[in-house]
Amino acid sequence: MTSTTPSAPALTRPSRSAPRPPSPVPVLAHLVIWGGAAAVLALWWSDTRSVVGVAGWLTGAGRITGLLAGYTCAVLLVLMARTPLLDRAIGTDRLARWHAMGGRYTISLACAHVLLIIWGYSLESRTGVVDQTTTLVLHYPDLLKGTVGFLLFLVTAIVSARAVRRRVSYETWHFLHFATYLAVFLVFGHQLSNGADFTGNRSAQLAWYALYIGAAALLAWYRFAVPVRRALRHRLYVTEVRPEAPGVVSVYLSGSRLEELRAEPGQFFRWRFLTRGLWWAANPYSLSAAPHPAYLRITVKASGGHSAALARLEPGTRVLAEGPYGAFTARRRRARKTLLLGGGVGITPLRTLFETLPGEVTLVYRARRPEDLALRAELDGVAAARGATVHYVVDEPAAYSSPLTAEALRGLVPDLAERDVYLCGPPGMTQAALRALRDAGVPRRRVHHESFAL
Repeated sequence: MTSTTPSAPALTRPSRSAPRPPSPVPVLAHLVIWGGAAAVLALWWSDTRSVVGVAGWLTGAGRITGLLAGYTCAVLLVLMARTPLLDRAIGTDRLARWHAMGGRYTISLACAHVLLIIWGYSLESRTGVVDQTTTLVLHYPDLLKGTVGFLLFLVTAIVSARAVRRRVSYETWHFLHFATYLAVFLVFGHQLSNGADFTGNRSAQLAWYALYIGAAALLAWYRFAVPVRRALRHRLYVTEVRPEAPGVVSVYLSGSRLEELRAEPGQFFRWRFLTRGLWWAANPYSLSAAPHPAYLRITVKASGGHSAALARLEPGTRVLAEGPYGAFTARRRRARKTLLLGGGVGITPLRTLFETLPGEVTLVYRARRPEDLALRAELDGVAAARGATVHYVVDEPAAYSSPLTAEALRGLVPDLAERDVYLCGPPGMTQAALRALRDAGVPRRRVHHESFAL
């Protein structure tokens, strides 16, 4: 294979596009989601003539929570189907937050559904809760499978809880998350077999099938078919691994027809390196150089087993890349002046935006030590080429440190409140920066933040 790795990334001229108005897609997505929930409640209302007694109220509440849990399962699948329209307009990080919040609602609704139905049925049949549970699980159609699916949902929820999530690797969490697909499949049947709102209601059944088949089609196409098709078309492979800072390397990749990927500065891919120990995991890494027809580049810090292993990649290693993803691009720009605020390896998407964003751009790059400032020579070159400003802030030595406060940021960028802010860095730094920007009077709508803690 012939290497096409450049000695240094060629600089790209900033575009001259004007700031864009906010996209209506997030608002429309909210309206569609809540409109669907209203339709589910209308289904229960139209099929319920009366509610009598405590058992009736409990059973009715169980039906409502069950319908909503079933509906939110389909919504969660659509949110994470990686549909380009949603991903580019809303952003992968925001979709992930919606998905996480929706997951908590779904688990809560499912638990309430199980408890309310068992309680209501036990009062109605005058049997104990244990006996009623046994009867439901073993003698109602598809409820044994539904129970297994419900337990899988609980396991996924436990693994996704913050206290547990911090203790497992991204790869393990991602792999276990696939259990939710099996859980949805197992639970789906009992909704139509036992749901009072579906039994004998052909229209409701067809609507439910359409909802789930549509979600499954989006998942099958964008999560599986499109990545396979792109892998065969672009045939990506590693050309070079280059050290950038202590524990930080850049991985250069080449392939065929890379311009057809239509990647934008600020976006990321999910990379699967087809070598021993790495082939089974697809991790998100941002492009750290503007997309080029001959090559792509990512810059990665060794923060786990997967990222550390990238330093040992051999040239020629085949790569599968899913993407590009994310809305952390020039499309979010609302003002003519921009501040890029990065910390650690969070500089990677900001490096591409620093080079390509139009208008007046200032970069503030924070790191622990001077030697941890990855890509510094490139940043200085970009600043000189476009007449931009870059500020480096380190914690050590203390003489060069600066607190991440509104006052400190205004000292570096006096017109901070008039700017768009693109923010990317470790969670602790990001939270401190969000507080500082709020205190400095930067409107929330002009703070663009992307997190890869998916």
